[in-house]
Amino acid sequence: MNWEPANDVQRDLLNILAHIDMPHVDMKRIVCFRSRGSSSRARARIWSFPKIWQQALNLPPHYVIEVLSEKYDRLSIDDKKRVLIHELLHIPKNFSGSLRPHKAHNWRLDHRMVERLFQQYKNKG
Repeated sequence: MNWEPANDVQRDLLNILAHIDMPHVDMKRIVCFRSRGSSSRARARIWSFPKIWQQALNLPPHYVIEVLSEKYDRLSIDDKKRVLIHELLHIPKNFSGSLRPHKAHNWRLDHRMVERLFQQYKNKG
């Protein structure tokens, strides 16, 4: 599998965050990559930076958002935005380096939540 920086994805995330309410997300600490050659069914994924690594390397929390070229690049512009919003929703409000799962206690990341934020993005964009 090969990874390369995804500056287009970084720009798309900046644009999305300018239009939706996610003030806890610090784009200076999100790095985007495009991968090729994955056998995963995913279109994109977000990578955490666990506390032990933060302490070992003396770095603040960061995240990596990876788009899987074979799946992501074929999507429409709107669907790409939806995928990126979905990945952003995995970032907890404390921006700790950990990830929010799809289901937890009284919170559930589902298509309705993504669609609500996507419509907020479209209406302000």
